[in-house]
Amino acid sequence: MTEPDWTAPDEASNLRDMDDANRMEYMIARIEAKLHDYTAYDFPMDQVRALNIFFDLAQEVRGRSMFYAICMAIPRLLLNIESSIYILEDEETFVLAGCSTGTCDLDSTRTWDHEFSNQPILSNDHLFIPIQSNPEYNDMLPFEPPHNILGMFEMFPCGSLTKHNRLFLEKFINRIGFQLHHRIIRAKNREHLNFIKSLVQDIGHNVIVPNMYFKLYFNRLKRQIEQLHLTTSDILARMNECGTQDCTTHGNRLARITTGIEAQYQEIYSHYETTSMFLETLLRRRHFEEGRYVLDKREVNLSQAVMVPLLERFRQRFEERGIEVDFSLGGAPDQVIRLVMDRGLISQVFDNLFSNALKYTETATLPDGRRGKFISYGWKIIKDYYAPGSPGIRMWVASTGDPLELKNSMEVFKPGFRADNVTHQSGSGRGLYFVRQVVELHNGQVGYSHTDNSNQFYLILPFEQE
Repeated sequence: MTEPDWTAPDEASNLRDMDDANRMEYMIARIEAKLHDYTAYDFPMDQVRALNIFFDLAQEVRGRSMFYAICMAIPRLLLNIESSIYILEDEETFVLAGCSTGTCDLDSTRTWDHEFSNQPILSNDHLFIPIQSNPEYNDMLPFEPPHNILGMFEMFPCGSLTKHNRLFLEKFINRIGFQLHHRIIRAKNREHLNFIKSLVQDIGHNVIVPNMYFKLYFNRLKRQIEQLHLTTSDILARMNECGTQDCTTHGNRLARITTGIEAQYQEIYSHYETTSMFLETLLRRRHFEEGRYVLDKREVNLSQAVMVPLLERFRQRFEERGIEVDFSLGGAPDQVIRLVMDRGLISQVFDNLFSNALKYTETATLPDGRRGKFISYGWKIIKDYYAPGSPGIRMWVASTGDPLELKNSMEVFKPGFRADNVTHQSGSGRGLYFVRQVVELHNGQVGYSHTDNSNQFYLILPFEQE
């Protein structure tokens, strides 16, 4: 059997790693090799034109049945050969997909046998040629096709077929395989998109709307806590009238319990608000409809709307790991900053940066001689950063620890990347890639820098105000 016309997976992977100059040289060499091959094939003009017509018509028609009709019409027109097409439905079963005669008296299903194999077979005047897949894209199919085969093309009568015409048919069916493979992938992608559209509606109905009811429950709980405070105050007043130490002790204990319940309520409610914002932002319907993150930009108070809620969210976890928020590494200025941005997505950017600081902050000595684990955050307006009259704002999170081992500072923002010296901590390598995606959607940029005792992750956004 002739070799498939496409590139093997390992070679394709190497091509992706080439620079532009080497890639161009490779493609020129491949074109020259193809020109040599086609010269050697010496196909007559009608067969060359038939291949071109096949590609033209395959782009024009929609639907698998019409595509199969084109595939079967070429052999009938050129060589007066009838044909049928079987498609592999699973690893073992071929299903009849079409016949050029219109009425099929063939078996509706076949399995691997002496005729349905991974090589062209001539049997009882019938020629069986396997339809090859493109191995590089096999992972996008519903299952891994055995022998890289998508189906079988059966043709008859072929007993007197010349060697030259058989070569043409093999090359032609190779091209069918390429087109069919992509049609299967496209069909699968359409199914995937339809599922996502349905999922988005289900998310809105079954997740977002029910989540909103929690706010009602929190409001009811808040009123109950207020009533508890009033009742506690009344009981304390009565216990003071009691005058005994036992009454005072019990009264103070009740007051502490009431205060503790309210503190727990405030902490849980704060986490609920942040989590709800993240949930509604990430599952925003337009993200799924447009296939990308879609910004909902509004003017917000950077400190009060983003930083303070997030720091409260991480406060207890920082304390548990002995991490202090200290501005010796550089800190937030006192002025109020109002900035136009997508609050939900930028909040998740800083949530990722604080989460990384929680995992990777290490003990170090500060310039003033103190030793411990420290983080800081801040921002600075950069005049004329984007253009005269168009300032930027640089925001950062810094934490103590050894510098990351990187060949290039932007490596850390690639999907799945993790520096060698932080693999002892769990992580997916997706967080900083998400940070980069969101910042670049805001027409900003990200970066990483380090000093002798700290690592700093920063983002620069256009300083937009309403």
